Amino acid sequence: MGDFQKVETAELLKLLFMESNLEHYMKNGATDSLLPAFSDYISSLSQNRDDTPAKIIARADLDKSFGYQLFSGKRNPSRDSVIKLAFGFEADYDLAQNLLKIARKSLLHPKVKRDVVIIFCLQHKYSVAETNLTLDKYNLPPLGEDIRYE
Repeated sequence: MGDFQKVETAELLKLLFMESNLEHYMKNGATDSLLPAFSDYISSLSQNRDDTPAKIIARADLDKSFGYQLFSGKRNPSRDSVIKLAFGFEADYDLAQNLLKIARKSLLHPKVKRDVVIIFCLQHKYSVAETNLTLDKYNLPPLGEDIRYE
């Protein structure tokens, strides 16, 4: 099946659809293990952007201790924590989606009202506080209150 690290998502789907033996496919590395650990990714991202975890955590409006646990890998983030980190990284839509993907959380979707507000706020460089005010304006739960989508 080849090196999955270099295969695009569409190609992985094509290979999966053609595979008659799931065990063979799984043994050849076609799992989410292709994604880096979230803590490794955000640590590398902060270094590449010449930014510090302290500044990112502060902009993300996360508890310091919890934020450092995310960077060290001692804690796993909720979807809202990842979104708050996206604000901390001053991310655009694409980077926010990548953070969510690496964290193995559901992506922002333009058909979900709350996600629409979050996408708009990311693109317009709102802070977490400004985003929460905007969410409140539309009677939507603020960041920090993870929503379970049925």
